Amino acid sequence: MNIVVVNDDGWGTAGIRLLAKEMTRLGHVTVIAPDGPRSGKGASISVETPIYLRRIEEHDLNGADVYVTNGTPADCIKIAREYIFPNEQIDLVVSGINHGSNAAINAMYSGTIGACLVAAEKGIPAVGWSIDDHRPDVDLHWLQPFLVEVTQHLYEEGIAPRTVFNINAPVGEIEGIRWTRQCVGHWANELAPITEPLPEGVLQGWKLAGAFINEEPSANDTDIWAMEHQLLSITPLSLDWTDYGSL
Repeated sequence: MNIVVVNDDGWGTAGIRLLAKEMTRLGHVTVIAPDGPRSGKGASISVETPIYLRRIEEHDLNGADVYVTNGTPADCIKIAREYIFPNEQIDLVVSGINHGSNAAINAMYSGTIGACLVAAEKGIPAVGWSIDDHRPDVDLHWLQPFLVEVTQHLYEEGIAPRTVFNINAPVGEIEGIRWTRQCVGHWANELAPITEPLPEGVLQGWKLAGAFINEEPSANDTDIWAMEHQLLSITPLSLDWTDYGSL
């Protein structure tokens, strides 16, 4: 079984290292990841910038093959399909473990989920893992026992064509698993003005900030609700964005 592991936080972060090690229990793992953070890149690709690939020879990832690129997570999947496995089948793409939630509208911005969507476009089953904490040293040991069990179950049950699974974990002890839908919400107050002196001719500068506003806090079937109740959230997402109700 050929498994490709990718992320958007960059090679060497705790999340992808744990995920890669755990996935070696299911098959042969090939890691291909950005050489640094690519959070918020969604399914973006490098249109005008050349993409370069390096192989990491020395690592401790249980016999996995490891590659690093200057591209995006979406680029990583394209390289895996066309260069690393041109004549072999990729059985599964597993993306993450992302440091930070990809629940609700965050999935739209997520490079973690973007890689899964590109995999789905290529006909490859894909699962994305995230934990609701951005700290690089977040405690992942509560999540570790679920990684292989849940991924294997989803794969063996069958992942429908053009569908991916977005899995979000709470921080701390996980008390169960819940099938969920995306919570309806939005980000507010997203631009924090830069206070230091600006370059000549620049009108204003900002850093991204803001807070997520849950528009349905009483709903008990959403990914946000599940994490708030120490449950592992599994949300199926479709590559087809058509709003059939409007046709």
